[in-house]
Amino acid sequence: MLQAKPLFSHRPYWARRFGTAPFLPTTRAEMEQLGWDRCDIIVVTGDAYVDHPSFGMAIIGRLLEAQGFRVGIIAQPDWRDTRAFKALGKPALFFGVTSGNMDSMVNRYTSDRRLRHNDSYTPNDEGGKRPDRAVIVYSQRCREAYKGVPIVLGGIEASLRRIAHFDYWSEKVRRSILVDAKADILCYGNAERAIVDIAHRLGRGEAIEAITDIRGTAFFRDAIPEGFTEIDSSEIEQEGAAPARVRSPRDTTVIRLPSYEQVIEDPALYAHGSRLLHLEANPGNARALVQRHGDRDVWLNPPPIPLTTPEMDAVYDLPYARSPHPSYGDARIPAWEMIRFSVNIMRGCFGGCTFCSITEHEGRIIQSRSEKSILRELEEIRDKTKGFAGQISDMGGPTANMYRLACKDPKIEEVCRRPSCVYPDICKNLNTDHSSLVQLYRKARAIPGIKKISIASGLRYDLAVRSPEYVKELVTHHVGGYLKIAPEHTEEGPLSKMMKPGMGSYDRFKALFDKYAKEAGKELYLIPYFIAAHPGTTDEDMMNLALWLKKNGFRADQVQTFLPSPMATATAMYHTGRNPLKPIRREGGEIVFAAKGLKQRRLHKAFLRYHDAENWPVLREALKAMGRADLIGPGKHHLVPPWQPAGTGNNGGEGARTGRKHGTQKFFTTHAGAGRRPAQRSGKPSS
Repeated sequence: MLQAKPLFSHRPYWARRFGTAPFLPTTRAEMEQLGWDRCDIIVVTGDAYVDHPSFGMAIIGRLLEAQGFRVGIIAQPDWRDTRAFKALGKPALFFGVTSGNMDSMVNRYTSDRRLRHNDSYTPNDEGGKRPDRAVIVYSQRCREAYKGVPIVLGGIEASLRRIAHFDYWSEKVRRSILVDAKADILCYGNAERAIVDIAHRLGRGEAIEAITDIRGTAFFRDAIPEGFTEIDSSEIEQEGAAPARVRSPRDTTVIRLPSYEQVIEDPALYAHGSRLLHLEANPGNARALVQRHGDRDVWLNPPPIPLTTPEMDAVYDLPYARSPHPSYGDARIPAWEMIRFSVNIMRGCFGGCTFCSITEHEGRIIQSRSEKSILRELEEIRDKTKGFAGQISDMGGPTANMYRLACKDPKIEEVCRRPSCVYPDICKNLNTDHSSLVQLYRKARAIPGIKKISIASGLRYDLAVRSPEYVKELVTHHVGGYLKIAPEHTEEGPLSKMMKPGMGSYDRFKALFDKYAKEAGKELYLIPYFIAAHPGTTDEDMMNLALWLKKNGFRADQVQTFLPSPMATATAMYHTGRNPLKPIRREGGEIVFAAKGLKQRRLHKAFLRYHDAENWPVLREALKAMGRADLIGPGKHHLVPPWQPAGTGNNGGEGARTGRKHGTQKFFTTHAGAGRRPAQRSGKPSS
């Protein structure tokens, strides 16, 4: 069994005598009120400072405070002025740098690379308060402010860029962010264990360059250490060739990935490297990885050991103020408003969806809090959160219904190398019993003052159908009006590249959903999410999806076009045209089509909004080119009409008619773009 030093077993740092701060200080004046002459650690973040466990900087800051360190926060500094990074003085130990809860590029740009003019993590939803590639920019300013101070990177932006990666916004492969940021060490994944170890070791006087044995970290090395066995996987094995068998202990084995210089020139090697990285993702059996960048190696230690339930409880029970810093006054911070009445009950996701970053960041082993801790937080929300009226907006995590689900046998879990526990079928070794979650729901509803608990996290419906009792509990007590779920597509081609179940699972869930809604006397609707232009999706696939939507009476208001987030398996498909879910070969191997041009990506998006008259000209043109002009007409079985309303589409009022009713009588509005950006689909913390 994997074991780690308990998170709270370190001897507290000497500064613990200063006690707990009401808010971690953001100014010198606040430091003086606490009696500090300096900070031991300064966290620089691209988000507004909200002292709540749904914000990564708060979790890391409060955790380090509990270890005895004096922690300051520099939130959304003016990156054009080095003075902003000197606001709290020189930290005694290190700067911790993060872009915030979201990747800065995903936060700033749409899937069409258009600049967003808002930012939910900024007071009054104001855009432009963080730079592009925030981790790199912040790190450089920290270095300019105080040379020689160690810089530790963390959060989702650093985590997803820990090796050479395809960058959608520049359409090229970029180096590991550790290289461009000129930082000393990078913490990937949920970083509690790593950051605590780093802080204590620096506090004892150890040099940052000597800290090379902490899981979940990446750093530079000049050579392979003595005692390690290197497996060279920098080239692709030839078809039919027997792979080299190297027997050596996993903890002294390192796999050499194709170098940065190789992957920028060779898409096949990029896909090969992506496959290797994802195969070495299980903390139980992962080996170290190394990738050459110029004359230096970027070394990645195996992933962190997940937190135990008592450790999770201790992290979420830290003395958060549970509100934005007072300096923001009455400013509205949308991300805070979204989660202020919600509770995070677990971390991780074993779904393995190729377009999603949760697995790469948090891992596929579920880390759950105890009932006691969750119920206590609900009571704190009731008693301490301003404006609470009895409504809990969500009680979930990266998914709604993976709480306490795990492999039935820890020994099997440690050696498993499957990228998903639920695709192509639910693993026979996976416990799918939802009884612990049902019990939690019932106890939560029984708390005095709790009137309603909604479940807003993404529901894994292929798991839910294994537990009809859970579906009944959910529908009867926790759904109001509609429930959003994510089949993502209807066609096998894209679904197989997403590692998502077929529509049979959706149909089975819908049958249970409708049955229990009727029994409860409630009129409820399922709202499905879909993705346009995902790798593996053809024009015909999108046409068939549009026909399914029309047949079932769905009209999507906002839709999501696939955004290739760094390091995701689907991004490797998009960039290379190859499928890293299978071995990469020079000859043969699976080739994956990806809609890349803006014109075709917009066509795929137009199919999702087949009902929008603005899209009819491009859809008519595409249907004719596909030999499906039979779908152009005025009937219910047609996809788009032959006429165009005045003032719409590319052709203005050509053939215009007005006042015409559409064939579909019912329609539902979905919001697939909001809160679902690939780098942080759950909206939960990126510690």
